Amino acid sequence: MSIDITPKKILFVSRPITPPWDEASKNFAYNLAKEIAHSSDSPEIHLMTTHTQLNLPENIKQEEIYKYSEKDFKFSDKLRSLFFQFLFKNSFDIKHYFFTPTKSNSFLIKNILKGKSKTIQTVATLREDLFSDGEIKKMMFGDIITTYSDYAKNKLESLGFTNVYKIYPGIDLHDYYPREKSSAELKKAGFTTDNFIINFSGEYIRLGAMDTVIDSFIEISKQIPEARLSLAVRVKNDKDAQKKEEVITKLEKENILNKVSFHDSGSYKMSDIYNLSDISIFPAGNMKGKFDIPLVVVEAMACAKPIIISDLPILKEFSSDNNSVSVEKDSVPALTQSIVDLYNNKEKRLTLAKNALEFSHKSFNIHVAAQKYQELYDKL
Repeated sequence: MSIDITPKKILFVSRPITPPWDEASKNFAYNLAKEIAHSSDSPEIHLMTTHTQLNLPENIKQEEIYKYSEKDFKFSDKLRSLFFQFLFKNSFDIKHYFFTPTKSNSFLIKNILKGKSKTIQTVATLREDLFSDGEIKKMMFGDIITTYSDYAKNKLESLGFTNVYKIYPGIDLHDYYPREKSSAELKKAGFTTDNFIINFSGEYIRLGAMDTVIDSFIEISKQIPEARLSLAVRVKNDKDAQKKEEVITKLEKENILNKVSFHDSGSYKMSDIYNLSDISIFPAGNMKGKFDIPLVVVEAMACAKPIIISDLPILKEFSSDNNSVSVEKDSVPALTQSIVDLYNNKEKRLTLAKNALEFSHKSFNIHVAAQKYQELYDKL
């Protein structure tokens, strides 16, 4: 006699999981759900989405509660999310939370929204710049806590938590893989095959990198006439829009605006953007509020791009001299020199690209991450 085992129902609590695919936390939740769905004993996963149909497998359900998907997470959508979680707080076996904890959202979950469900709390980063150790302790609510870095795991364990697991965020290696520069993407960007294309994927305000990137490119343009800059940077709010205008004004003054392509419409695939470039840079001045493991770096590695990355301690957990070039943060001369060095040294570029590709496959495969999360779901 066969025994009918009802699969667990799991709610992924996240930002709107819907295009454009340009935000790390929702991208990870989306890819994780799809990967877990391949398993023969997959749970029933519910995603918080808009009305955009994602053509998902039968065991992934869309909860169409959001109206918006771009720019800032709107207050009206936050209210919709809270109302849905309250209304159905006892409808799921497990709730898996994908966002940086704050005092307010942690209080609401612990005291109002949790219900009878077990919880997994995925913590992409600890905001030690904003919160004391005592405040961080109060914001942890998961029956199981997962972190993206050993740094965060060790920190939480030092605060007394014994239910913490480190799982690197996985990426879809069927999407992020090396390929030739697309002639269509080159044309769209206004570049040619003869150009040396530098990619920066990040933000206008947060990360504190934009001034370093632009000032460095001004110097690069003087030394490498065929250099071009590809900016995959979202305009999320008014401050970002103002910063973009400042960048355009500076580039116009230097008469090099035609050497820069802005990718901020949301109508692009990030894998196409990485594969458009010769190198990718991530000269972050700080990582406040950002993932401990920035996926834009890992994704570029998976596309076999040589990486230049700032020397922030948190970034050294996954970057090394073997797979990337480290530069002093906030240093325009250091970034400029490293770009020129890679431009002049094709063999070094190829070696870094090969090592970065191997590292990304070893450490950031979504299949491996999905297996680890499936094991945690089985524990609850």
